[in-house]
Amino acid sequence: MPPDTTDILQAEKDYLKTSRAALAVMREKTGALEIHSADRVNQEFLKAAIWRRMKELEDDPEVPLFFGRLDYVSPVPETFHIGRRHVNDELGEPLVVDWRADISVPFYRASRTEPMGVGVRRRFGYTHGEMTAFEDEDLTSPASPGDRHGDTLTSSILEGEIERPRSGPMRDIVATIQPEQDVIVRAGVEDTICVQGAPGTGKTAVGLHRAAYLLYAYRDQLSRAGVLVVGPNASFLRYIGDVLPALGEIEAKQTTVEDLVARVRIAGPGAAEVDVLKGDARMAEVLHRAVWSQVRLPKEALVVPRGSHRWRVPAYQAEELVNELRTRGVRYGAGRSMLPQRLAHAVLLRMEAAGDSPDDRVQDAVARSRPVKQYAEALWPAVDPAKLVFRLFTDPELLAEHADGILTPEEQALLLWDKAPRSAGAAKWSAADATLIDEVADLVDRTPSLGHVVLDEAQDLSAMQLRAVGRRCSTGSMTILGDIAQGTTPWATPSWDEALEHLGKTGAHTEELTAGFRVPGQVIEYAARLLPSIAPHLTPPTAVRRARGELTITRVPDSLTAAVSTVEEVSARLGSIGLIAPDALVAATRKALQDKGIAFSVLGDEDDVDAHLDVVPASLAKGLEFDHVVLVEPAGIVAGEADERTGLRRLYVCLTRAVTSLAVLHSEDLPEVLAA
Repeated sequence: MPPDTTDILQAEKDYLKTSRAALAVMREKTGALEIHSADRVNQEFLKAAIWRRMKELEDDPEVPLFFGRLDYVSPVPETFHIGRRHVNDELGEPLVVDWRADISVPFYRASRTEPMGVGVRRRFGYTHGEMTAFEDEDLTSPASPGDRHGDTLTSSILEGEIERPRSGPMRDIVATIQPEQDVIVRAGVEDTICVQGAPGTGKTAVGLHRAAYLLYAYRDQLSRAGVLVVGPNASFLRYIGDVLPALGEIEAKQTTVEDLVARVRIAGPGAAEVDVLKGDARMAEVLHRAVWSQVRLPKEALVVPRGSHRWRVPAYQAEELVNELRTRGVRYGAGRSMLPQRLAHAVLLRMEAAGDSPDDRVQDAVARSRPVKQYAEALWPAVDPAKLVFRLFTDPELLAEHADGILTPEEQALLLWDKAPRSAGAAKWSAADATLIDEVADLVDRTPSLGHVVLDEAQDLSAMQLRAVGRRCSTGSMTILGDIAQGTTPWATPSWDEALEHLGKTGAHTEELTAGFRVPGQVIEYAARLLPSIAPHLTPPTAVRRARGELTITRVPDSLTAAVSTVEEVSARLGSIGLIAPDALVAATRKALQDKGIAFSVLGDEDDVDAHLDVVPASLAKGLEFDHVVLVEPAGIVAGEADERTGLRRLYVCLTRAVTSLAVLHSEDLPEVLAA
C-alpha cells in the first residue's frame, strides 16, 4: 500500500522547519564570532568577511529554502534536499545541499534515459513560502518512445513555477533550470560562452546563475579577481538586481557600459551617424596613432651634472633607448615610466667606464634628477586621454594626420565639432566619446582584468564598446548574452563572430537557445513573422509551454483611449502589466492614465520596477517582461527608429515582453510584415 501523501507532505514540512531552524543557528553562530587581531587592516577585513557571511545566511520566509529532493539508488542509497544554499545541522551533516554542488546536477539533467544514479526526483510546490504540494518523478521506469532527454515540463509544479505571475524585479530560476541551460550555467571558469537566446529562453537568468555558480565553484579565485555584470541601462540593472543576492551572492558588481567608461561626464547621446562612426573599430587605430605620436626623438644629447663631472648620453643613443621601448609592446604610460631608468643606466655605464663603482641607488638618484626627468618628459610627455580626444575633434590637421588612410575626408569632417568647446572640461561628451576616451586610457595604462564578466544585450554594443568591455576581462572569461534579432542600435553587431573578435574572445563557444519557457506560443509565433526581415539566419523560437497564451490585435479609433480601458480590464488579473508605447507617445500615455486616476510608474524612474503598472517607452523595453502587455501603435514604434530594420527589431523586442497576454492596439496601419 503506497504511503499517504498527506503524511509525506507533513514530513517534508517538518524537515523544512528543521532546516530553517538550523540556518538560524548557523547565522547566530556567525554573528557571535569574536574578532581578535592586533592589525587594524586584518580586523576590518575579518569584519567585512563576517558581514558578507551573515548576508549569505539571511532567511526570507517567502523564498523556499529548498525546492527539490534527490533519492539516489546508486552507488549507495542516499537522499539530498536541493536548495538555494547549503545548510548543516549542529553536527555538520547536510540538511540542504546547494544547487551548485556536484551532487545536485542530476536534479537538472537526470532523465529516464539517463537517470544518473537517481531513483526519484521530487519537486516541491510553494505558496508565499509555505509548502503546499510535491511531485515525484520515477526515473527508474523505462523511457517512452519519443520521450526527449530531461522531459521536465511534464511536471505540473515546474510548469506552474515557470508560468507563475511575476511582479517587481526578476526572480531567480534556480528551481526551473532546464538541462540545456544547466550545461551553460556549469561551464568552467576558463570558458567564455556566447549565448544567442531568443525571447523567453531565459538567457539573462542563465547568465546570472552562471555568475552565481562560478562564485561558488571558484570562490577563492573570483573573490580576488572580481565578477562584473554589465547591463544595457540602469532600469535593467534594477530589474535583475535581486537575483544574485537571492542566491546568497553579494560580491558580484553590476554596472552599465556607459558607467563602465565614464571617465568624463556624459551629457547624452550624439547624432546617430556620428556615434556610429565613433563606435567603428577603425577608431582604435586612429587613437593608437594619436597616442604614440606624442613620443619625440631627441635632437640633443642628455647632460647630467654630478659632482665635478658632467655625464653625457649622445642623442643617437637616447634615440635607440626610445625606439627600444616603443617596440617592446608596453603601454604608453609604462614606457614613459621606464625611460628615465634607461637613461640613468646609460649614465651609469659611462661612470663605470670612467672607473667609478656606482650601485642601484646611484641609478635611482640619477633617474630622479631634474636633468633626466626634464629630458625624458620632453621625449615622452604625459597624455591626458580626454584632452587628446578633445584635440582630435577640434584640430582638423591633427585628425587628418592620424586618420590618413583609415577614415575618408568626409568621415573626418563628421567627427569634428561644429563649435569647439573652450576646453576638454567644458565639452559635452557623448557616450561614444567616453568610449574613445576609455580606449586612450587603456593605451596609456593597461586596464585591470576581472575574473569574469557577464555581458547582457551584447548585440547592441558598438565595436568600440565591445573593446571597452573586453579589456575588463583580458585574462578572465565572459558570459556573453544577447539576440541578434533584438539589435536595436544603429551600430548593432551583425554577427556573434564579429562581436567576439572585438571582445578579444574569438575562441568562445556559442550556444543557441530557441526553446521559449516564458513567452506564450501565440505571442512568439506572431512576433516571429518579423524574423525573415530582421534576422533571417536565426532559428525561429518555439514555445514549450502548454498554455498558448492570449493574443489580441485590435484596430481602434484612438489607441491611447483603448489602452487605458484595456489596462483597467487587465488590472483585476494577477501579475504585472506593461503598457508599451512609442517613445513619442509616452507623455500622452502618462496624461491619459493620470486623467483616469490610474496609478502607474514610468520606466526610467527610480521605482520603475515596483509598480503594478509600468508605462514602458519602447526604447527601454529590452530585457524586461510583464505578465500582461498592452502595446500601442506598432507602426509608431517602427517609425521611431533611424531605419526600418532597426524599427522592426525594436518592435520584435516589444512584442515578446508578454508572459501571459498581449493586446496590440493600433489606429495606424500595422507594418506590412505583420499585416500579412
